[in-house]
Amino acid sequence: MKQNRHTELRVGLFVLLSMAALLFMVLEVANVTSLTSDKHYTIKARFENIGSLKVRSPVKVGGVVIGEVKDITLDPSLFIPTVTFSIDSQFNQFPDTSSVEILTSGLIGEQYVSFVPGFDLDDGDYLSDGDFIEDTKSAIVLEDLIGQFLYSMQGE
Repeated sequence: MKQNRHTELRVGLFVLLSMAALLFMVLEVANVTSLTSDKHYTIKARFENIGSLKVRSPVKVGGVVIGEVKDITLDPSLFIPTVTFSIDSQFNQFPDTSSVEILTSGLIGEQYVSFVPGFDLDDGDYLSDGDFIEDTKSAIVLEDLIGQFLYSMQGE
């Protein structure tokens, strides 16, 4: 009887650990970075083409994640996509001359926003909540590159 109880306890512990591991994997796949509400500020930018950028895509500086894409809308007057970023408040010293570009991880990987810090003009103007970044570089679309290559080959 005692042997049977030890087996039941081991199986129960195994099931609990398996469920915890499964929950951890689900949260990782869903890209849930935090269950708390940390302080963030929002920055907006307009792009000619956002490619396959999605909400919750990372915002990186030199490969380090500093935030995420919070919203993607189409400006009704200009018909240009407007992307809203949520940046962690500990990164609040970016000059207002900074720029953003949409890059791809690997050849056909997911797209992310690369934040390129600008130069500081010693005037103390930094990006703050609600600011627009004017200097943007749109996503490179693989189909467009192939089309340009084929068109250039036709001329030769």
